[in-house]
Amino acid sequence: MSSRLRKVRILGAGPAGLYAAYRLKRLLPSADIAVVEQNPPDVTFGFGVVLSAQGLQFLADDDPDLVRAISSGLESWKDIEIRIAGERIRIDGIGFTAIGRVVLLRILNEKLREVGLAPAFGKTITDLSEFGDADLIVAADGANSLVRSKHQAEFGTKIEMLTNWFAWFGAARPFDALTQTFKMTDKGPFNAHHYRYSPSQSTFLVETTAANFERCGLAKLPVEESRGFCENLFADVLEGAELISNRSVWRQFPKITNARWSYNNIVLVGDALRTAHYSIGSGTRLALEDVQALVNAIASTEGDLPAALSLYEAQRRPVVQKLLDAAARSADWYETFDQNISLAPLEFAHEYISRSGRVDPDRLASASPNFARRYLEWKSARGISRN
Repeated sequence: MSSRLRKVRILGAGPAGLYAAYRLKRLLPSADIAVVEQNPPDVTFGFGVVLSAQGLQFLADDDPDLVRAISSGLESWKDIEIRIAGERIRIDGIGFTAIGRVVLLRILNEKLREVGLAPAFGKTITDLSEFGDADLIVAADGANSLVRSKHQAEFGTKIEMLTNWFAWFGAARPFDALTQTFKMTDKGPFNAHHYRYSPSQSTFLVETTAANFERCGLAKLPVEESRGFCENLFADVLEGAELISNRSVWRQFPKITNARWSYNNIVLVGDALRTAHYSIGSGTRLALEDVQALVNAIASTEGDLPAALSLYEAQRRPVVQKLLDAAARSADWYETFDQNISLAPLEFAHEYISRSGRVDPDRLASASPNFARRYLEWKSARGISRN
């Protein structure tokens, strides 16, 4: 392919940055492409990442080799389990897969080596002038993006902090489904999102409201004491397993959007571009699909960068916006989850699965017939309208 892109610099060696380098080097084999990462090699934060079957198929349509490599390390399940008030309610037909973040990064690094590239680790960039001669700069440096922060006005960046507080742990045991545990404890309302990403390990995210976070004094606890607090709180769920910390500090979720996705020769992808609330499990999927769309736009415009960046945004934004709207509705539901804990368990589970607006009664009946039937029988027994 003939291209005017001869030098490309990518900030961030997370999934988006690694995948961008791999795909761009395949598209532009003679180009000078480099990935810069501020952290040392083999340092990663987080535990498992969720990838939906739909998201994997979308990637497979364009990059079957990568999906085959990822699939060998996936854990899969077909149900969601809601635990509340001593009950376990299964919502069938809601399939997801997960993979350890470390495993995913290793796969992507291997793909990068196949095309003769390796990230430059431990390199902190404070001034983008270092990349002044690059034809294209890809900002894949996450929610705290340096690139985006340098040009917030040009990108039209908006950052809104949600009110709930959460801490991301791992758990030394697997769960057989994506599980949501909601509790009203003597210490206040809490919920945990937990799912396995390997045969022996799970992600375990603990969340609470802003008022309860303050009441429990969680901001003052050292990380190890906070881990112990959460481990005791969910001891019945963990069944003797330990929680594992990895920078598991309490934080609030930043809802990031940008009015413009590029500025001059700089383009945003992944969490640098926008964040989708963790409750819909689509952050990594969105990042990889951003890269896919960007590379396809560059290919179809033969390296005409202004045309490529314009096409990338025009084609990708409507797709992303649908997911972001669903993520926003889901986040709003979690922000007030404590107000629903008193509902009957089946009613609560129905509120949960309907929270994003993507699952109407017809879709629920089709995707989750067992749960839908059980819910309708419960309503009928209580004389509640089916509508």
